[in-house]
Amino acid sequence: MGGVPPFDLFRGSELIAINNEMFEYSIEPLAGNRVIYVSPHSRFGTDAVLLADFASPRRNDIAADLCTGGGIIPLLWLSGDAPRAKVTGLELQGECCALARMSIEANGDSDRFEVIEGDLREAEKYLPREKCSLVTCNPPYFPAGSGFANKSEERTIARSEVMCDSYDVCRAARYLLKYGGRLCLCQRPERLTDVICAMREQGIEPKKLRLVQQRAGSEPWLVLAEGRRGGKPGVKFLPVLTVEDGNGNYSDEMRNIYGRYGDKSKWQDN
Repeated sequence: MGGVPPFDLFRGSELIAINNEMFEYSIEPLAGNRVIYVSPHSRFGTDAVLLADFASPRRNDIAADLCTGGGIIPLLWLSGDAPRAKVTGLELQGECCALARMSIEANGDSDRFEVIEGDLREAEKYLPREKCSLVTCNPPYFPAGSGFANKSEERTIARSEVMCDSYDVCRAARYLLKYGGRLCLCQRPERLTDVICAMREQGIEPKKLRLVQQRAGSEPWLVLAEGRRGGKPGVKFLPVLTVEDGNGNYSDEMRNIYGRYGDKSKWQDN
């Protein structure tokens, strides 16, 4: 791509050629003077940030982020004084991969984070077996044929199970994880049964669950789930995470998670 083009963070959007097609992109700030390249087809939301926090890598973890999109989860992990984890992102869509690679170059992360363009259903083509201690995925939420549609094919692939579902994610994770390794993902609460069944089918035992609600008393809109390959039966329910306090501001926990990146208007919730 000839290097990352110069950009004024507050100037607006620009165009870049990816695979001989022109795409609109812009840059958004992350904590610690870091940035992420995004486009109308490759954005990120509160769910990705919450999953990054929930799955926080440990020192020297070898991690794979499936459906990595523009790389938001690894980019957040590598902010500031994050552990020196090694991360590979696997992403089907070329535009997302190109944006992620631009972010990697802009942040100087090439020694810790790489992106591979490929289908997670064929993970064995791209990544070695049983080498990861952590696998994450922010998967599509809506079943194929459920009526969900988007004018953008790219957004449809990202949000609807037209290319992969929870069972595909868990099969890929089973291939990638070493014994005792963690799989962390997020999903809509009504899909939790699919997640649990898919994990157990692949020998990944659900170990931690956490619901997310917008405000106290509201119906949860997200579930965060952790499973361990070869884990013993027994699941722990963590306290519900509440996004807003009674005044409509971020809760104390959300402020801690967001850190310096605290402008609510920039998050695109699914």
